[in-house]
Amino acid sequence: MSQNNTEIRNILPNSIKIVLLFFLIIVTGCEKQVGETISLSGAWSVKLDSMEVGDQENWANGLKDANSITLPGTLDDAEFGKTSTLEPALNNIVLSSLNRKHEYYGKAWYQKEIEIPENWKKKNIALEFERVLWESKVYVDGKAIGTRESLVGSHVYDLSGVLTPGNHTISVRIDNSDQYPNINVLGNKYPDEADKQMAHGYTNHTQIKWNGILGNIVLKASEKSEPQNLQIYPDTQNGKIDLEFEQVASNSEKIQFEIIDSNGNLILSKTIEDYLAEDSLVKFSIERPEELKYWDEFSPNVYEAIVTSSGGSTSAKFGYRNISTENGILELNDHRIFLRGNLECVIFPLTGYPPMEKEEWSSLIGQAKNYGLNHLRFHSWCPPKAAFEAADEAGFYLQVELPHWSLKVGEDKKTTVFLYSEAKKMIQDYGNHPSFVMMTMGNELEGDMSVLNEMTAALKEKDNRHLYATTSFSFQKPSGTRPEPEDDFFITQWTDKGWIRGQGIFNSQPPRFDQDYSANMEHIEIPVVSHEIGQYSVYPDLSEIEKYTGVLEPLNFIAVKNDLKEKGLLDLSDEFTNASGNLAAILYKEEIERALKTEEFDGFQLLQLQDFPGQGTALVGLLNAFWESKGIISGEEFRNFNSEVVPLLHFEKAVYKSHENFHANLEIADFYKEIKDQTIEWSISDAKGNELQKGSFSANLNIGNNKNLKTINFPLEKIKTAQKLHVSVALEGTNYKNSWPIWVYPDVEVDKPAGVVMTSSFEEAQKALKNGSKVFFNPKLEDIEGITGRFVPVFWSPVHFPDQPGTMGLLIDEDHFALDNFPTSSFTEWNWWDLAIQSKSVVLNDKELEPIVRVIDNFVTNRSLANVFEAKVGEGSLLFTSIDLYSNIENRPVAKQLKYSLLEYLKSNDFSPKQEIEWEKISKLKK
Repeated sequence: MSQNNTEIRNILPNSIKIVLLFFLIIVTGCEKQVGETISLSGAWSVKLDSMEVGDQENWANGLKDANSITLPGTLDDAEFGKTSTLEPALNNIVLSSLNRKHEYYGKAWYQKEIEIPENWKKKNIALEFERVLWESKVYVDGKAIGTRESLVGSHVYDLSGVLTPGNHTISVRIDNSDQYPNINVLGNKYPDEADKQMAHGYTNHTQIKWNGILGNIVLKASEKSEPQNLQIYPDTQNGKIDLEFEQVASNSEKIQFEIIDSNGNLILSKTIEDYLAEDSLVKFSIERPEELKYWDEFSPNVYEAIVTSSGGSTSAKFGYRNISTENGILELNDHRIFLRGNLECVIFPLTGYPPMEKEEWSSLIGQAKNYGLNHLRFHSWCPPKAAFEAADEAGFYLQVELPHWSLKVGEDKKTTVFLYSEAKKMIQDYGNHPSFVMMTMGNELEGDMSVLNEMTAALKEKDNRHLYATTSFSFQKPSGTRPEPEDDFFITQWTDKGWIRGQGIFNSQPPRFDQDYSANMEHIEIPVVSHEIGQYSVYPDLSEIEKYTGVLEPLNFIAVKNDLKEKGLLDLSDEFTNASGNLAAILYKEEIERALKTEEFDGFQLLQLQDFPGQGTALVGLLNAFWESKGIISGEEFRNFNSEVVPLLHFEKAVYKSHENFHANLEIADFYKEIKDQTIEWSISDAKGNELQKGSFSANLNIGNNKNLKTINFPLEKIKTAQKLHVSVALEGTNYKNSWPIWVYPDVEVDKPAGVVMTSSFEEAQKALKNGSKVFFNPKLEDIEGITGRFVPVFWSPVHFPDQPGTMGLLIDEDHFALDNFPTSSFTEWNWWDLAIQSKSVVLNDKELEPIVRVIDNFVTNRSLANVFEAKVGEGSLLFTSIDLYSNIENRPVAKQLKYSLLEYLKSNDFSPKQEIEWEKISKLKK
């Protein structure tokens, strides 16, 4: 055993139990007594201590020259700290994230006068701050009481005996500077030292490194023998509930136990005489009442348990459920579930910190459910109780993590001890919530994996209400390719047999829709969830700029807007967003469908449905950072391929020749319930909605993958012109439906038009244009100076990952005469895969030249790029394409059809370019 692991084992048995204190009543304004609670919300004095003289000068006895601040809140909210002077610019400082208008790191003092009532004289008194970043130290009347550290939960102080009846001064010193650097990986792309940390518990990339106090700020009085820290352990296997709480009690005392449903109905009232009381811990069990229903995503039944003894009462909400694994399958209440997940990385752009009220979390989770999700992974942080409460009521599955993203696991003993204390606090403070189903020790961890295994084993032994894993993926091998010994589930991008997500596939393999990941993961013996699928960048939606009315300003968006304006491209920004977003949407669809088709899969976690404003402005969302639609795809449309029941098709490819047959096998992924005698309808229709073939059949659907339900065969020989068709499947009488496009290309003759010069030579093209000819110029790719063609858009961010082809899909003039014989949308679809891969994007940077097929550049460089354009060049007329329309054309039906369409345009009267360009600019495209 390593020295670090020995340290861990020595610490665990002696851990200090942090008391989860009661239900607290919060009021605004100055301190006010409500029953046994005094709210300290309202006005406080505040003074910044950047020189760290507060302790030496005894600021705890009084803050001279102090300002006023409203708590809960932060210094950023109150506009204290260094005022930003940063200006919009396309550099790594501005593009790292949204910009803090004010920032402060270090110690700040908060002070408030309070009055303790006479009837609190002999009671225990606790002070709670619901969330602090990172360290708090409390003084009463100038006397230091203690220090607390936590990024995941309340800072609680026992002030019994110190707060006597009468007037007192409470001083709090908050220090938001980095206390444990080894919990955090540092990004090397960001020049500002304050912006390097990327774990979301402590970062400026999503939330900010705020200083203040959030949520409940209360004093709570209780009787010395009042029960506390009620923990509820559903035992669904034996039809029981096990409970425990802390209290100084004797075995002769009677305990009253009640359960109340969400409507306030009493469903159990029982006197508990048979219990175990040992070392102030009371334990007992009850039989499950018949009225007590199970909790899951379809029936989110939440109950309140109340324990009453001679010392008083305590209560907690819970759900009756059991999360488990069986033969490598993820189950809830002995029924298979599938996680349709999304990351949550503390993205709240108005405040820079998470909401502490349930209503805001309910709204966020409601939008997530609107898009078919049933799961959130909290990446390297743990949300406040309000998130758990909202998820409980919505039937939403949560995975929480330690505030930990490190490549140095186990190197620092103090960091390891801190992480242990955070882990125990999380399962104690939030463990009763039924939505809390999974937990990992952090994100993409590397280092001493035995430390993580030790930690995971200890938590599994301590609390069986959740499933645990050492890390949410790891780039350290072999850890990232197979589960660790203590893992209950495995989150990964790949196994030792290959990828289990589309990122490494969609650009390198032609599109096909009969693929899954079974071959790469069927040997894994525990539940598998794919890690951070997606990450397809969408061009910035500049209409968002006006939404940033809080503590953060979108200098990154403003810089992009200014650059587009200077380059004459600003009018295209909305089209860039829409076109790149539609490409991202079809990629997300195929990502999700491949996961659903994989029988061994237990879920996926998107990165992500909404924008991530940090890490180089990673705008990977179909929704913006406020969880609002960008107008790309609606929740109803997204649910067609992302819901509890999804029709799926297995077919070979997106592109067909008209002498082929379309052949598909129909599957229904059902993670809802067994459905008997379900009528399933299918159809094939053309672009105008005319049905070309249809059918229906009846099937019994079981939980899981219902494969090979029906084979669809459709001869394409009747398709005489290039067309986009739609294949649709629907479950009759339900909202469950899905559809897929395919493209059919008849064989066409590509003849050289009379009077047109077709060439791949720069010299020949120049000569022909000088002679006033019509020229179809399609240079060889190796002769072109340009950006390598790519189907998928920028991965994550062109700032965070700069060494990648930096394009974001196509913007196509679909109504242009040149494409009359080439059916296309205005954005990249699967039929463009071959064309995009076998192309180069040429740089025009000519404000007057509007391409027929424009390539959207990334938002850092914002160049005017093209694949197809036309222009008047001297006395001649040019149609130029940097797509390979000459190689192996007979076996590339899409390329052949595009070439046919372009040549038909050239020989028509419609070909008469109005835009002009000098040959000198064309010649610069030559390598």
